Amino acid sequence: MNLWIWLILACVLAYAWKLVGYFVPARFLEDPRTSRVAGTMTIGLLASLTVVNAVASGQALATDARLGALAAAAVALALRAPFLVVVIAGAGTAALLRFLGWN
Repeated sequence: MNLWIWLILACVLAYAWKLVGYFVPARFLEDPRTSRVAGTMTIGLLASLTVVNAVASGQALATDARLGALAAAAVALALRAPFLVVVIAGAGTAALLRFLGWN
């Protein structure tokens, strides 16, 4: 199939999934368990995306400056640094490691 057909199909499916959400009963959405599960799933998905982007390069594992940047950001988060400091620590660590030749 053509790439454009796959793209249009993905758009239609995403829009259909959004429309299905309007048919969910309100009593189901008001249940505290639903919001707790939705919040937990969001955290898990974001964490897994972060890890995949840090240690994967195509279909292979990669140990490069991204891994050091993730570690520095994790340390900054553990020290309860503000978000901007976490981002700067990660970016600075990645820049330093790349400067030192760890690509």
